[in-house]
Amino acid sequence: MVQVTVIGNDVNQSLKILKKKMQREGVFREMKLRRCHEKNCEKKARRKAEAVRRARKQMRKRIDTEGF
Repeated sequence: MVQVTVIGNDVNQSLKILKKKMQREGVFREMKLRRCHEKNCEKKARRKAEAVRRARKQMRKRIDTEGF
């Protein structure tokens, strides 16, 4: 559950923080995926592309930290 406290009646700042937290949690992506039905072959292709993206990101981080 995402929760944000409003400090000093600054609703705009709190809304900005809420959106950032929801983005990190993946709420917007989940909403987008649930808007319409996704075929099994499309779901498989999307998951494969996400796995490749994660692997490349992990490799970039490893190169940055270890240097090779």
